[in-house]
Amino acid sequence: MTAPDQGGTEPAAGRRDGDPGRDETEEERADRRWTDLLQELRVAQTGVQILFGFLLTVVFQQRFHELSATDRHIYVVTVMLGAATTGAFLGPAAMHRILTGQHVKAQTVVWASRLTVLGLALLLCTMACSLLLVLRVVVRDALAAWMVGAMAVWFALCWFLLPLWVRHRSR
Repeated sequence: MTAPDQGGTEPAAGRRDGDPGRDETEEERADRRWTDLLQELRVAQTGVQILFGFLLTVVFQQRFHELSATDRHIYVVTVMLGAATTGAFLGPAAMHRILTGQHVKAQTVVWASRLTVLGLALLLCTMACSLLLVLRVVVRDALAAWMVGAMAVWFALCWFLLPLWVRHRSR
């Protein structure tokens, strides 16, 4: 016999007792978490695909050949980071397609979530390099570096530190 939950009644058969406020099976929880993750990925993927598409066209612009060797290196790193970011954000869809019907949705959600966080970290790097490339053309190199550093800290604060702080405070 299972232990009673906080309301004094026993959870239904197959129900989890460890997630307060939710009465769902592990499969239902995995389905809900997968749906939540897909919504988050839809937002991120669109922006990443637009950014990556833009980066791919830069090399074909007339002024590209006027860039310094350093700026060309920054461009190459930026494009590679953009490709890696795209791969990380598309990875969960590929995982889901390949693993559908294998009864591993809970594990798929965990790995897809990890790929999404990796994608966010790669996106931060891609954004920083993109900003550096643009700002080096507009302002002095030292100022560009400071501005990019400030934006990288801002992204890290919004995307990682604030959520981790909220998670820590809610425990």
